[in-house]
Formats: sequence, C-alpha cells, structure tokens
Amino acid sequence: MPTPKFILDLREKIGHDLLWLTGLSAVVLNGAGEVLLVERADNGRWSLIGGILEPGEQPAVAVVREIQEETAVEAQVDRLLSIEATPPAAYPNGDRVQFLDLCFSCRPLGGEARVNDDESTDVRWWPLDNLPELTDRERLSIQRALSPDPAPIVEGIEHGPRSS
Repeated sequence: MPTPKFILDLREKIGHDLLWLTGLSAVVLNGAGEVLLVERADNGRWSLIGGILEPGEQPAVAVVREIQEETAVEAQVDRLLSIEATPPAAYPNGDRVQFLDLCFSCRPLGGEARVNDDESTDVRWWPLDNLPELTDRERLSIQRALSPDPAPIVEGIEHGPRSS
C-alpha cells in the first residue's frame, strides 16, 4: 500500500524531519494455537500485522482494517495488549519517524489467510511452538496475548503485583 496521503502532505511541509505517528500492531490468534504473520515485502522478515492510524479513525477499527487489508482475514479485537513508543527510525529515502504503537490481541472471524496487498509476499498461520525469526518486541507481544491478565502494559509505568 502506498504512503497515506496525509503523510505525504505532512512531508511536503516538514521534509525528512522526525514525524510522530500512531502505529497499530495485531497479535491474531486462532483456536488451533496459531498466530497470523505476514512476510514483509520491504525486508523479507516475518512480522505481526501492523499499520498506521488514519486521521479520525478509531484504533480498534483501524487494526481490524489493517488485518483485512494485509491478510484477507476478518477479525475482531479482544483487548489492548500494550501502549509503547518505539525507537526513532529512518527510511531509505531519509524520512524519520517514531511511532506510538497500540498493540491489540485479536481473533479471526472468517476469511482465508492470503496475501491481500503489496506490503507482503506471504501470509501464514504459524504454530506457536514453531515461529519464524521475530523481533523480541513481537515475541513479547505474543506472550502478552497469551497471558490471562487482561490489563494492558503501558511502557514506562512500573508493573508490580496488582491489588484486587
């Protein structure tokens, strides 16, 4: 998918300066104990499904949209897993960006997992005991989705035992 128009419009004004965006990521788990992953077209790595919140869009609606756009799977959000700022990054064209990522646990409602846009070269359900190479952050997100604790993790806040 091409860069959203609102980002292109902002880039006309700010050039390559650091742009703060709201990112979304999804841990989609099915009843067979598998997680839905995409093989990214830009770097060949397997990853969780992710995208950018569009202006005026609600985060849960946006993450469901991203899942469908990238994988053709219809999904439902179960809960928010975490809120965290990712480190600043730069794209090959020099654009600098940093994301506030909202990570959601989701479950599939229908659709066959397949490549559904140009952002991925493969889409697959992976058994949790045989995952491809993922980032530490993605593995942690999967662990959080499997946790029975429904409270989201807010990075930067101490997470000790919760009182009832």
